[in-house]
Amino acid sequence: MPESNPTSYEPIIGLEIHVQLKTRSKMFCTCDNRGEDAPPNTTICPICTGQPGTLPVPNRQAIEWGVKTALALGCTIPPTSKFDRKHYFYPDLPKGYQISQFDEPVGQGGGVTVRVGSEEKHFRLTRLHLEEDAGKLTHPTGTQYSLVDLNRAGTPLMEIVTEPDFRSPQDAKTFLQELRLIVRYLGVSDADMEKGHLRCDANVSLRPVGDQLLYPKTEVKNMNSFRAVERALTYEIERQTELWNAGTPPTTQSTRGWDESSQTTL
Repeated sequence: MPESNPTSYEPIIGLEIHVQLKTRSKMFCTCDNRGEDAPPNTTICPICTGQPGTLPVPNRQAIEWGVKTALALGCTIPPTSKFDRKHYFYPDLPKGYQISQFDEPVGQGGGVTVRVGSEEKHFRLTRLHLEEDAGKLTHPTGTQYSLVDLNRAGTPLMEIVTEPDFRSPQDAKTFLQELRLIVRYLGVSDADMEKGHLRCDANVSLRPVGDQLLYPKTEVKNMNSFRAVERALTYEIERQTELWNAGTPPTTQSTRGWDESSQTTL
């Protein structure tokens, strides 16, 4: 491992962004897509609650808006696209799998050019794909149970995955602000981070300056504002720098959550 000092590392950051589409109905059924404003479990049906024998039908407008956004971001639109099943268990995932896209998304490649300070930077995209959201869990204080609200289950989402092109928290924050402007201008999403319409996970690792290798990354979740993204990445870079300086850099990929109250990742 190259000998380094505290200033000789560069951050390598990539983003995974979920954008909630504001279509009238959900991704695969005709339920009202405004469930966040309705009482719990009232904008649901046998399809979005995963009942046996039901047949999901893709929302045409959601697909058109996905293609529209992909074009605005400079993506290539392939001649064919398909949905896949992403199997995992979670209490608010009714079917036990998420209908998503993997190897044939609606948009491939692309990028966004933004001005960060006095410098113009281009950040590449890997893909834009469509999927459905899960429900929502709440954990009442002082209890030993959780409550499930499936109003959000089936909400149409665009997931935008970037290349690891960001080198600072400011890069990531500025990119997200530009992306919010784009989807609002297109009219496909309100993109309000505080309401969960735009959600971001960040993958961050460090490497010695001049090194071209990619080291094990840490995925940071639960960031619900642009400032939180900037603070979480700043904290994580400082935490990993201390590990590198101690000769114990991360050796495995990990997931951490941003805790707003303590201003730390956990």
